[in-house]
Amino acid sequence: MYVCLCKGVTDSAIRDAVDAGAESLRQVRDQLGVASQCGKCACVAREVINEHMESARSDTAGAIFYDVA
Repeated sequence: MYVCLCKGVTDSAIRDAVDAGAESLRQVRDQLGVASQCGKCACVAREVINEHMESARSDTAGAIFYDVA
């Protein structure tokens, strides 16, 4: 889905930026331009970032405590 119509940024592109190391809206904005024009997408972009970061944390949490052979 498109999050930023001004720059044509999708939720998938935002998740990819987070996977590549972006940890904040500012870092995603620097990489993709999201929320740099009119700014109406900033709240949704931030939600996508936070949800994806939380999902990534919960996916890796078990690996910290269990020995993988």
